[in-house]
Amino acid sequence: MIPLSAPFPLNRPRRLRREGWIRELVAETRLTPEDLIWPMFVCDGDNQRAPVGSMPGVDRLSVDLAVEAARQAADLGIPCVALFPYTDESKKTPEAEEAWNPDNLVNTATRAIKAAVPDLGVMLDVALDPYNADGHDGLVRDGVIVNDESLMALEKQALAQAEAGADILGPSDMMDGRVGVIRQALESHDFQDTIIMSYAAKYASAFYGPFRDAVGATGALKGDKKTYQMDARNASEALREVSIDLAEGADMVMVKPGLPYLDICTSVKREFGVPTFAYQVSGEYAMIEAAAANGWVDGDKVAMESLAAFKRAGCDGILTYFAPRIAPLL
Repeated sequence: MIPLSAPFPLNRPRRLRREGWIRELVAETRLTPEDLIWPMFVCDGDNQRAPVGSMPGVDRLSVDLAVEAARQAADLGIPCVALFPYTDESKKTPEAEEAWNPDNLVNTATRAIKAAVPDLGVMLDVALDPYNADGHDGLVRDGVIVNDESLMALEKQALAQAEAGADILGPSDMMDGRVGVIRQALESHDFQDTIIMSYAAKYASAFYGPFRDAVGATGALKGDKKTYQMDARNASEALREVSIDLAEGADMVMVKPGLPYLDICTSVKREFGVPTFAYQVSGEYAMIEAAAANGWVDGDKVAMESLAAFKRAGCDGILTYFAPRIAPLL
């Protein structure tokens, strides 16, 4: 309940807005580099940098350049990077075996980053879509994305990532029961300290298009992901999904996409009080960059405002492609 205030002119809210120092003193929301996770795309080769056409300013990086970017993240005060692979088409199969190859791109990059910047957190995505010839997060049988068989593949993928040194595993596949399977596997293989940040409320969204370009999954995807990702019209279902993942052993939860789902972020934080993150996804980033490139908005100011909105909504942190650009401004 908002307390009663004295009437004008005894009460003048503009008093607390007149100067920059007082606005800072009474600000309700704080955004710092420590609130950010920087998603990066990793590709084959050495000294390779390939721009992602639909995400201006974002490049796919070979492992050696990803290590340099990780050092930059640490210097900027960004506590964690999230790695995603651009997998060669020849390595994509219906069984997605490359997902648990100990020497795949993200596992190799993880070992290199942890050796070079040991105090920087590394987060890896647990899902089959970068490695699946069908472009889906689970295995496909006769046109159906099968749940329980996919769990066995996801378990192997998660263990390979933990063995590579990943600090955080992010199950983004949205298969039923995957958090429990991964947590049990980690416990039984002496990876008790590996953190799970589940993509608990991940929606079947049209905002993911540029990301699929970045990881090379656009052409491979057959159909859509609506049988396992959430319906954009549902809110209560998100709370049920979060509850399930927490009961199965998730340490932190994520809402994805971000800005169109701020109401979900707030509800999750209020209902459960657990570390809650949002992913400012590729489509959100691309829209801001496109508008800025046309001179319609100030890109840095809009990016900063959007990130503050996540904090205001209750998020503890944000995965954002703006991280290396915004961190120095903070």
